[in-house]
Amino acid sequence: MSKNPAVLLLEHHLKELKLPTFLRDYDSVGAVCSQERCDYPTYLLRLAERELIDRERRATERRIKEAAFPVLKTIETFDFAAQPSLNEPLVRELLRGEYISKRENLLLVGNPGTGKTHLASALGFAACTQGKRVRFMTTTGLVTQLLEQRETRTLQRLHKQLERLDVLLLD
Repeated sequence: MSKNPAVLLLEHHLKELKLPTFLRDYDSVGAVCSQERCDYPTYLLRLAERELIDRERRATERRIKEAAFPVLKTIETFDFAAQPSLNEPLVRELLRGEYISKRENLLLVGNPGTGKTHLASALGFAACTQGKRVRFMTTTGLVTQLLEQRETRTLQRLHKQLERLDVLLLD
């Protein structure tokens, strides 16, 4: 059974325009809007909202993947009771990311096993969800990469990559 030529053309155009959520949902949203007797602008608004939400979700997923967290940690899984000396309200304030726009540095200091990596990952994850470009690296990994890039005379390229980041987390 062949599809209506208009439907085939519509699907082709939606693919070309890179609107995967429109392509996936136009029929189901159309059915709902038809039942609710919505006008065309409402139908298009609903599709556009879905597309925007889906794009932001995919962009956030991409930023999280590019951040290269060793293990994805969020603040919800951090045990503040195990670290009573930690200022929880301050940590929660840092999650808003105002320090990023002010271009301020954060330094997490403490003994091994106190949750510094977990907090750094949680702050980086929060930054990714706020649209910031983040990269997590070990300090030794960064130094090694700098030395290797210097030897291959591509240090300038690495420098440009690091400059594009909003947050660089060094563990």
